[in-house]
Amino acid sequence: MTLGVLAAAAASSSASDDVGAGVTAFLVVAAMGVALVFLLRSMNKQFRKIDANPVDPVEPGPSGGQEVSGEQAKAPAQTPE
Repeated sequence: MTLGVLAAAAASSSASDDVGAGVTAFLVVAAMGVALVFLLRSMNKQFRKIDANPVDPVEPGPSGGQEVSGEQAKAPAQTPE
């Protein structure tokens, strides 16, 4: 779509001597500005998906600091009473 508009602007500017590359350059910059707005909106949407609190590192526990897997990893930590 944008290339068609640019091609039409280039064809119309070459037919008239009083209109130079200013119109074509403006259309290119305007198209880049519109694309930039959509890219920034998409980037902000992706940033909102990022979790601000990363997962805690592995803490030493009953396994001696080794990683645990399966049901042990899902169980809540028990506090001594």
